[in-house]
Amino acid sequence: MPPSRGPTRHRGVLFHSLVLAAGFITGGLLAQVARRFLPPGAAKEFFTTGVTPAIGPLPIDLIILKFAVGPVALDVSLLSLLGVLIAYLIARSLF
Repeated sequence: MPPSRGPTRHRGVLFHSLVLAAGFITGGLLAQVARRFLPPGAAKEFFTTGVTPAIGPLPIDLIILKFAVGPVALDVSLLSLLGVLIAYLIARSLF
């Protein structure tokens, strides 16, 4: 009978979520550094142009409490995806 994979699956989801978050933070930092220090030109446009999907604002009415969430946006550029790849490769080599 094969061993149960329940606890490792939960740890895997947490692990992948943390790697994804760390990668987007690292990639966002790389993109901001590139936007600030690269000279104007094709390379700067290629690496720093991104897609920014946004959701919101989302109003929530709970009768006694009203509030709005958002807008929430995610800036995805080539450098942010590169940050995710770097974070994944580092995490994979450590674990």
